[in-house]
Amino acid sequence: MQFQTPLIPATLIKRYKRFLADCRLEDGREVTAHCANPGSMMGLADPGMRIWLEPNDDPKKKLKYGWRLVEHASGDFTGVDTSVPNRALRAALEARDIPELAQYTSVRPEVKYGEKSRIDFLLTAPGLADCYVEVKSVTLSRTAGLAEFPDSVTARGTKHLSELAHMVSQGHRAVMFYLVQRTDCTQFQLAADIDPTYAAAFAEAKSAGVEHLVYNTQITPKQVVLGGPLASV
Repeated sequence: MQFQTPLIPATLIKRYKRFLADCRLEDGREVTAHCANPGSMMGLADPGMRIWLEPNDDPKKKLKYGWRLVEHASGDFTGVDTSVPNRALRAALEARDIPELAQYTSVRPEVKYGEKSRIDFLLTAPGLADCYVEVKSVTLSRTAGLAEFPDSVTARGTKHLSELAHMVSQGHRAVMFYLVQRTDCTQFQLAADIDPTYAAAFAEAKSAGVEHLVYNTQITPKQVVLGGPLASV
């Protein structure tokens, strides 16, 4: 998935009201950017961080910049836009680049299911059980090389696990897909200390037959594309 507009570097001044971030461009101008991330962004929103913004000239948008990446001192990147994983995964699904899901020939996004919910992707193919795929953006890392989810309590995420388990009970296939938007992690685990309810729901869903996949991403200021699988610990 390529960014629609070339990203430009900036320095984070502060993030506030969850969806707003004041930033300083390299020419010294201060601008407000939209932050498409409702999570805590633990370790990713410290003042002074080098970030990358996507400009836009859309008259329908009040803010002319969107915060897309954090660049770490190591040169690694973290993607902070929670809409990116769905777009990157859709491209990979349609190209049949994910071995575990490559047998499906139809990819339908945002299909209604469960209790007033929409599944991120419904995969179908002749002769196969329908496959319900829910995607989660993973950006937290508190230990070097280890990605974690979630970064805050997520009642919505817990609900999704329950609904996926219900799909399995109806004879369908269900997959929780964790997409790690960091280039500095080689392993993944649940942050059970942050949300023990989610961790318990994950264990119940797994025992009910819900599968989980963890993939990393290749991130540059030009694009975010699906990488390879990560081990869970």
